[in-house]
Amino acid sequence: MDLRTTILAEHSRTQSLYVAGWIGNSASRFRQLIQLFLEDEYRVVQRSAWIISFVAMKHPALLTPHLPAMVARMEDAGIPVAVKRNVLRILQYLSIPPSLHGAVMNSCFRFLEDLEEPVAVKAFSMSILAGLAKDYPDIKNEIRLLVEDQLETNPTPGIRSRAKKVLKAIQ
Repeated sequence: MDLRTTILAEHSRTQSLYVAGWIGNSASRFRQLIQLFLEDEYRVVQRSAWIISFVAMKHPALLTPHLPAMVARMEDAGIPVAVKRNVLRILQYLSIPPSLHGAVMNSCFRFLEDLEEPVAVKAFSMSILAGLAKDYPDIKNEIRLLVEDQLETNPTPGIRSRAKKVLKAIQ
């Protein structure tokens, strides 16, 4: 299969699940996907991000060697929202290596503070920070302030629901 061509053939959940199934638990196929995610044009990067999230749900160990590059990619200016959203979706379910804690925290705090970030990016950032607060209790107050600010400035149902869970988790 030509992975790039298949990714560009159709943008749908069905197609993304098909590609994720083809990758399965294959480290070499997953590496091809990650390369497209990190280096290709916008549309390929966007579609790859969704496929990565499907593969990561079933085979999280495949992601481990690629986490540093994915976290670094989140810090790039002007990356597609789909990339941030899907990387954050994955990170909220993984045990993040301690070497990446600082970079992940910085990105999540920045996303929460940015008025232009979509609700999903903010919600996933809240969950990741709440998880990291278990290892770094000093950040709980800053998380609480940012979450409460979100409730005032962006009280969408998604923010309200996630904020309630996060505030309870960091008590």
